[in-house]
Amino acid sequence: MTDRSGQAWEELVALMGEIEGDWWREARGMPTANDRAEARIFALNSLQHALEFWSQADPARPWFYRWFSPTKKLLGDNPDAIYYGSVIDPDRDYVIRGNLAGAVYTSFTVEQGTGGGGMSRALGATLNDDEIDINSDGSYELQLSQSPQAGNWLALTPESGSITTRHYFEWDRPAATDPNMHVPLSIEPTTDPGPPAIPDDEACAQGLQRVITFLRSVTVDWPTGPRDIPLDWVSPEPNRFTNPPLDEGNRAIGYAAADNAYRSTRYELGPDEALEIRGRFPQCRFSNVVLNNRFIQTPPYRSRRVSLNRRQTVLEPDGSFRMILAHRDPGVTNWLDTAGAPTGTLFWRYLLPTEQPSQLETQVLAVDDV
Repeated sequence: MTDRSGQAWEELVALMGEIEGDWWREARGMPTANDRAEARIFALNSLQHALEFWSQADPARPWFYRWFSPTKKLLGDNPDAIYYGSVIDPDRDYVIRGNLAGAVYTSFTVEQGTGGGGMSRALGATLNDDEIDINSDGSYELQLSQSPQAGNWLALTPESGSITTRHYFEWDRPAATDPNMHVPLSIEPTTDPGPPAIPDDEACAQGLQRVITFLRSVTVDWPTGPRDIPLDWVSPEPNRFTNPPLDEGNRAIGYAAADNAYRSTRYELGPDEALEIRGRFPQCRFSNVVLNNRFIQTPPYRSRRVSLNRRQTVLEPDGSFRMILAHRDPGVTNWLDTAGAPTGTLFWRYLLPTEQPSQLETQVLAVDDV
């Protein structure tokens, strides 16, 4: 009898060797031991996610898994948000039940091309809380199917493979650090599939293959890394931001949020330098700035201020803000802590903006002159 799960296990082990032996060569911009350690931590977080989410994924009996935490980060995690995900079968119908739980924004996005562990290739149908009929107690119910449904309906297509949910909180502390945070959320098929069978060799092999598919897609099959996505809101010049017109271009980006406008630049600072950022928050539902490494992971945010939302930001008398990115505390409000990283990414989210964001102005200063 063929030991398919054993073969898949060996394939996973071989992939880990391939990642270690090829992925972070010097040609890919990771020449130092610290660069490679950063890459290994990302690979471990990705493997952790793959094992939790994909190893026993069952679209006949779906379940919402919390995607990110202070100790599991990938794909652009956000300290001010709670994310969940669930696999689905586009040929089945489902019902989602949940509650806003005090979030300033809630949304559901269908990811295309994620069946079997693949990376999302584009966004399918989306619904946010402005588009959902919500009860007075904050509860709601959504229907998921390919055929149109009355009321709150999220359309599926043959390419639909998973659902991503977003729950944003504009608190004075990062919501993702709250160990008691719970967003009521469930998903069930409208036709009961009955109880599952005990996993056998074939089921184990399929689970391992999904793990392999996902892990490979975010490492060796993503040859230049997440930081090199060519988008007009990604500045080609370090320490400077672009300000393109608002559009819906991010709908072609898997795992992006359709309602967000993004701005991003790579910062580069010497040991005694700081980056001053001046701007204004546009009219929008939510906004924050988050520090990321090259793999779109946040630095440790349980004990460092690596993000600022509107509630956390102290404004100037004229309503503008001044933020300082620095390696050490410059003794001013709105300090963003690099956690010692000489380079990284500044990533802005403007959620449901109703006006064009103003240009973010920056300048590099000596930290002692801040």
